[in-house]
Amino acid sequence: MFFKNIHYRIRIVLLIMLLLFLMIIGKVFYIQVIDYKRLNQYAAGLWSRNLPIEASRGNIYDRNGVVLADNLTTSSLVFIPNQIKDKEKTAKEISAILGVSYQTIYQHVTKKESIERVHPEGRRLSYDVADKIAALELPGVYLVKESKRNYPNDRYLSHTIGFVGIDNQGLSGLELMYDQYLTGEYGAIKYFSDAKGNKLELNEVYEKPQDGMNMTLTINYDIQSSLERELDNAMLKYNPDQALGIVMDPKSGEILAMSSRPNFSPSNYQDYTIEEINRNLPIWMTYEPGSTFKIITLATALEEKLVDLNKDKFTDGGSIRVENAKIKCWKHGGHGEQTFLQVVENSCNPGFVVLGQRIGKEKLFQYIHNFGFGTKTGIDLNGEGSGILFPLDKVGPVELATTSFGQGVSVTPIQQITAVSAAINGGYLYQPYIVKSLNEPETNGVIKETKKKVVRKVISSKTSEQVRMTLESVVTNGTGRPAFIDGYRVGGKTGTAQKVKDGRYMVGNYITSFIGFLPADDPQVVVYVAIDNAKGITQYGGTVAAPIAKTILQDSITALNIPKRKGSSEKRYNYGDKKYAKVPNVVGKSTSEAMKELTSFKVEFSGTGETIAYQSPKAGEKIYEGDVVRLLLKQ
Repeated sequence: MFFKNIHYRIRIVLLIMLLLFLMIIGKVFYIQVIDYKRLNQYAAGLWSRNLPIEASRGNIYDRNGVVLADNLTTSSLVFIPNQIKDKEKTAKEISAILGVSYQTIYQHVTKKESIERVHPEGRRLSYDVADKIAALELPGVYLVKESKRNYPNDRYLSHTIGFVGIDNQGLSGLELMYDQYLTGEYGAIKYFSDAKGNKLELNEVYEKPQDGMNMTLTINYDIQSSLERELDNAMLKYNPDQALGIVMDPKSGEILAMSSRPNFSPSNYQDYTIEEINRNLPIWMTYEPGSTFKIITLATALEEKLVDLNKDKFTDGGSIRVENAKIKCWKHGGHGEQTFLQVVENSCNPGFVVLGQRIGKEKLFQYIHNFGFGTKTGIDLNGEGSGILFPLDKVGPVELATTSFGQGVSVTPIQQITAVSAAINGGYLYQPYIVKSLNEPETNGVIKETKKKVVRKVISSKTSEQVRMTLESVVTNGTGRPAFIDGYRVGGKTGTAQKVKDGRYMVGNYITSFIGFLPADDPQVVVYVAIDNAKGITQYGGTVAAPIAKTILQDSITALNIPKRKGSSEKRYNYGDKKYAKVPNVVGKSTSEAMKELTSFKVEFSGTGETIAYQSPKAGEKIYEGDVVRLLLKQ
């Protein structure tokens, strides 16, 4: 019996040992095969360290590939405190190079951290400073790659593109709106250390960072450069309170250029106030548009067949009375009897009051809303304003009258140019946009693309054609004559709006504007310019804003390769206007013969001899009388 019990106990013990052995084998199998990756990563985390490598932020390009924002490679300072043998020496030498206090750096090198980033003193270091630190070869001191945002054109498009902070995060403009796309993913250099943080002699592992997506804008760099230059010139010449401009493709809503003054340097954003940085005037500013708004009244009257521009007449005595209000024409004594085409050419307020009365408040405000006023356009930029319109139940005869010529309503520049584009492009209101596509960083292949979007059809193509012809007449015969370009069919409208302060119209303080487009028979570009309170000049849209818009239109002709149009209208000249004259052909003639034919121009000679070998401008070109013709002589 005794031996029987012993054998039984032995079998129990053996069984338990077998079960324990199987459990150990199972655990080893689980660790080595099933849970290997997780445990290996956990173990590696105990003895591996990561030096972060920042990804490059996505580049921003214009529509033709010109760089508007890219990155510069810089270095930033990182400490591994456990590897720093002489903390006092390290703090002393690094503080001297960075130009910061010893105590500041000493606090960094003594931190109880596995990796200590020196922020902000050691961020985005110059090459010179980084080289000095690298030359010290101090243990535990590392320089890691970082990207610094670079704006090659500095202030160009500053409000639109925006800027980034020290950590390359978008803080305003497109940089903020599309931050999730432009920001990449960090990479790292992995090295291995013991429990005390000492670096082990093992191979380092490089994890490549993933750069952010690139962005292509609808902007045309050449047109943008023209707009920036002309706004700078306007600031120097007229010292206005503010100035702005927008250039758009009227057939798609694409923004070709956009800027305003004052602007700022995105690389030095700390030097500016929040107001200066965030006020993107072309989409944010609201003001009474003045006579450029008459285009909407004109289009409405034509669409509703309430006026025949050539047959219907209006006699302007200098003012018109509506209830107890006397509404004056800008011309003292008025324009006398006019056709309604001349009413538009002369920008006659009383004539537009009559058009507004014919239309009626319900119909006029219906079209105003259909043209997009009173609501945001939906442009892909933040900070857009909505403008202000009279509530229909608050519109009486006086409000109807003033609205018809652009007073008493408040609009944004982007609403204005979008609405006028609809009036001249065949009647289609497009949603404006500035981001053309998002692109893969390595191949630049399109990932996401913006397509043009029709909001609604506002007027018929026939009415739109009549509007274009009428606005072309404004430039050839009316207040828009300073925007005339020989050989091109230009349409446009001037605007001069009194500014309001504390509910009262200011004296001698106007926003002068001009909106122009070409070719008038097939518009490819439309330009809107507004100058706020120009000094030292009579404040009219035709004298201040129209010449600026003309220069931008001329540069757009070159940028977009727009050919001259046959049958372009001839300009009507008033007393004192500069006149165009055709340059005759003097090549092959003697100097005396050439001088007789060039009496309308200044002449400059180069070379020697008595015979003309070459002339500039070429024969047949039209230039202003008094401009220079250059002649090359030969023996």
